[in-house]
Parts: sequence; C-alpha cells; structure tokens
Amino acid sequence: MEQLYERIYALVRLIPPGKVTTYGRVAELVGGCTARMVGYAMAALKHRSFPDVPWQRVINAQGKISIRGDGFGHIVQRALLEEEGVLFDADGRVDFSKFGWSGPDGIY
Repeated sequence: MEQLYERIYALVRLIPPGKVTTYGRVAELVGGCTARMVGYAMAALKHRSFPDVPWQRVINAQGKISIRGDGFGHIVQRALLEEEGVLFDADGRVDFSKFGWSGPDGIY
C-alpha cells in the first residue's frame, strides 16, 4: 500500500494551483487503484509528513468537496482552494470546464 500511496501523492503534486481533479481521475491516471483508495491516501496525509502534497485539489466527481470524518476538513479544503482562485457555485460545486485538470497533458 505504501508504494501505491507514493504514486498517488506523486500525481497529486502535479496538479497546478487553481485547478482540481477527481478521486476517480487520479485513480485512472495512477492505475491499479480505485477512487476510494485515492480518498484513503488523501485522508492518510494527516498522519504523515507530506506538506508538499496539495490534497485540497482532489474533489469528488460531482465537483464538490467530500465531507471528512473530522468535521472541519472540508472547510479548510474550500478555503485553500478559494485562496488559489477556485470558485464555487451556490451549490458548492466547482466548474470542471474552468478549473478542471485531467492530467499532465490535458484539461477537462
């Protein structure tokens, strides 16, 4: 699992500021894992020392921030994204056509 998480973190480090991608897209690009596994890897960051992994840039397929078990992580995530210029609509969604990142060589 350690090697898989390292691959996930390496990919997430490539997401530029002001862009987001989904758990599922990270899973597709990394290969050999699921969106849920990417979510577990992002959640594990709080127990590890990886300050260079921009975890806030990974959101769900609906364009929303997933609520975390700690009760306030989603608030921090939204604030970090807004600081990067990512906008949310009235329903708390991000427009992938404006802010989406589909991989190192493309956009949504």
